[in-house]
Amino acid sequence: MGRGKVELKRIENKINRQVTFAKRRNGLLKKAYELSILCDAEVALIVFSNKGKLYEFCSSSSMVRTLDRYHRSSHAALDAQQSHNNGQSNYQEYLKLKARVEVLQQSQRHLLGEDLGKFGPKELDQLECALDTSLKKVRFIQTQHMFEQLSGLQQKEKDLMEVNVALRRKLEGTSVPLQETSMQQLGENNLAYRAGPARSLVLFEPLDRNNTSQIRYNSLQGPNNNNVAGTTENANRMLLPGWMH
Repeated sequence: MGRGKVELKRIENKINRQVTFAKRRNGLLKKAYELSILCDAEVALIVFSNKGKLYEFCSSSSMVRTLDRYHRSSHAALDAQQSHNNGQSNYQEYLKLKARVEVLQQSQRHLLGEDLGKFGPKELDQLECALDTSLKKVRFIQTQHMFEQLSGLQQKEKDLMEVNVALRRKLEGTSVPLQETSMQQLGENNLAYRAGPARSLVLFEPLDRNNTSQIRYNSLQGPNNNNVAGTTENANRMLLPGWMH
């Protein structure tokens, strides 16, 4: 008589659940070991109980090495699938962008007055309205820029006028001391000029008659020095005051 079909659901009885877990865990570990031996496969098994206890089996010498191999293989497959999906999405995006560029190029040609043979009166009117709207926007922006430049120039003119006024006030403030200084120097020069002849008279002191006769006696010596004597006498007359001639 064969075993009946076991219904797969959670065992409510705690004792029966623990007994079933122990039996099936041991059987699973035994099957993993047999698979690694019989088929020369690298097998790694990890089991956690409901209380968090770890049960593991690894056919290789290191569980970490097996897990690294698993991560590399699974990530490579995921990367390949992701790259394929990315390639498909990129191609779809390329097709959309290409169609958009073609539409924009065609619209640009229409705005330039090209390829209008297929247009009817309605389409031409719509194109004319679009051109008028664009022209109004361009003129409005241009006028706005001109007003901004004009206001900037007016502000610069105002600043320069203020600087000019400040410099003029500064020059007017410094010109008065300069005029006073120049007038004072001119007065000192006039006083010095007037006092000059009085100082020069001090240089000519009156000579005694003895000194005069001695100068004339020295000047008349020598039989061959008439010209020299005359020159010396003239010089003495020029140096002597008027009352001594």
